[in-house]
Amino acid sequence: MASTNDETIDVLNDLIETCEDGVKGFRTAADAVGNSRAKSLFTSRAQAIESASSQLSSEVRKLGGDPEKSGTAAGAVHRGWIDLKSAVTGKSDDAVIAECVRGENHAVGVYEDALKKTLPADVRSMVEQQYRGALANRDAMKQLDHGSSASFDTSTTDYSSESRA
Repeated sequence: MASTNDETIDVLNDLIETCEDGVKGFRTAADAVGNSRAKSLFTSRAQAIESASSQLSSEVRKLGGDPEKSGTAAGAVHRGWIDLKSAVTGKSDDAVIAECVRGENHAVGVYEDALKKTLPADVRSMVEQQYRGALANRDAMKQLDHGSSASFDTSTTDYSSESRA
C-alpha cells in the first residue's frame, strides 16, 4: 500500500509509463489504419492521454519526485506487434483495432492496481477520474472492434481531466 510520498510517486510513475505507452500506441494505430473513424478516435485518444500524463507528471513534481519520461519495454513490444500485425494482415484495420482493445485492457488493469493502493485523497480522485477515462477508451475500442454502427463522438467527449488512456 502506498503511504509515503515515495510510494505515491512510484504509483504515479507507473501510470505515466502506461500513459506514454497509450499515446505512442494510439499514434502507431492511427498511422496503421485506413478507417477514418478509427484514425480520428485514435488521434483524439492520444491527445487526451497526453493531457492525463501531464496531470500525473505535475502531481509527481508537486510531491518532490521526477516524472517518468518514457513508456515501458512491454509497450514498445505492443507497438511493434501492431506494426507486425498490420504488415502481415495487409494493414488490416480489424487487427490493429483488436490490438488497441488489448492495450486498453492492460491500461485498465494498471489503473485498477493503482486504486488498490493507499493514496492521498486528491491523488486518488485524479486517478479515479483517469480510470474512468481508461474504461471509456476501452469501450470505444470495443465498439470499433465489434463494428458497432453507433457513433462515438470524440468531439464531445473530453477526457482531459478524466483520461489516461
